[in-house]
Amino acid sequence: MAKVKITDTILRDAHQSQAATRMRLEEMLPACEKLDKVGYFSLEVWGGATFDTCLRFLNEDPWVRLRVLRKALPNTKLQMLLRGQNTLGYKHYADDVVDFFVKKSIDNGIDIVRTFDALNDLRNMETAVRATKQYNGVAEVAMSYTISPVHTEEYFVNLAKDIESMGADIVCIKDMANLLLPYPAYSLVKKLKAALKVPVVLHTHNTTGTGDMTLLKAVEAGVDIVDTALSPLGSGTAQPATEALVATLQGTEYDTGLDLNLLSDIADIFRPVAERLTKDGWRDPARVLAVDVNTLRYQVPGGMLSNLIGQLKQANAMDKFYDVLAEIPRVREDFGYPPLVTPTSQIVGTQAVMNVLGGERYKMVPNESKALLRGEYGRLPAPVNEPLRKQILGDTPIITHRPADDLQPELDKYRKEIAEYIQQDEDVLSYASFPQVALKFFQNRQAAELKTDPTLYDKEKQVMPV
Repeated sequence: MAKVKITDTILRDAHQSQAATRMRLEEMLPACEKLDKVGYFSLEVWGGATFDTCLRFLNEDPWVRLRVLRKALPNTKLQMLLRGQNTLGYKHYADDVVDFFVKKSIDNGIDIVRTFDALNDLRNMETAVRATKQYNGVAEVAMSYTISPVHTEEYFVNLAKDIESMGADIVCIKDMANLLLPYPAYSLVKKLKAALKVPVVLHTHNTTGTGDMTLLKAVEAGVDIVDTALSPLGSGTAQPATEALVATLQGTEYDTGLDLNLLSDIADIFRPVAERLTKDGWRDPARVLAVDVNTLRYQVPGGMLSNLIGQLKQANAMDKFYDVLAEIPRVREDFGYPPLVTPTSQIVGTQAVMNVLGGERYKMVPNESKALLRGEYGRLPAPVNEPLRKQILGDTPIITHRPADDLQPELDKYRKEIAEYIQQDEDVLSYASFPQVALKFFQNRQAAELKTDPTLYDKEKQVMPV
């Protein structure tokens, strides 16, 4: 049995899941020399919500962050999370944007691009995967794991085979809500290993308190790589803790070969960072480390649950909480059983709230629900409730082709719109992803450049006057 390899998420998903992605580059750099010596399979450092948060809240250029981390971690593969045709934004982009985004991510230091789609519609990932391979990156393609009458073990094995056929170098089980329990994980990994030639990765969280056991059973079934997070920001809503798994496997046939003393030294560097995130209000240990079994009962991810509570509190209707939880599976069935991950979790959740508070199901239907039913997000996993779709959409034609086929090339248009602010090729991608946020960032950057006192703008740290 080969040693199990580890991808550590401390620099991306760990602080995204526990602390609203608020770790700064200057807090990462002191640990990089030691992180680079561990011998991880990879470090997840970019993508997900890091791009948005850098520009919107931290006054950091995400591309500078990536370049600085690449320089600080010369011996370790760097990994990112990409939302397929959405890249790192929240809508579908034209193929020229997706292609250029992948190219620039790899140019700036990314080795492995983990691509996923909320609906597991492979058509929404094909451009990103093709570009990853074209620009010599490693294409890791993720299956968004969920449970429903259509999301059977057979469904995921067949999906994995299709993913391998589309050119993926690695197949990932992306269990974003920690719904994959230990014994089903053992069975699924066994079947995937028998069906595939490429390595299999398991990404889970510890929201329901089962993550460590799920990883252990997956390891016993022959999984090649698992995601973990160093203990200061590990477990709970993040990934299971790295040190715990390394210690568990020590001396067994699955031994990771990683040095626990070195991991402990690195954890010491991140502990004050976790304390700072807690003190500043971005991390609530009581919440992010609590076991929430409701996720298993209602198959509702933790982030979606807190959104629902917020919506109900705003409407002064917390007494309807359990009615809404009971309505979610019904809406999900009507909508063709989409996995509950951004953006489908928000769409299904909001519709369930409206159905309960409106007193009549589908009396109010937001545009996002209409777009999902119309096929604007891609192919739904199962047939939808056709009479309902007709009721909501009338004679509006349904999209059955790849949604991005309707989009004209966009890069040149974006370039023209920000011509006066462009300082690097990557700026057009920042603007395409978050137009208003990026524009404000560029204006601040330009204003800082014009200051006569050079100490007001430190390019390396991307620090600017507020």
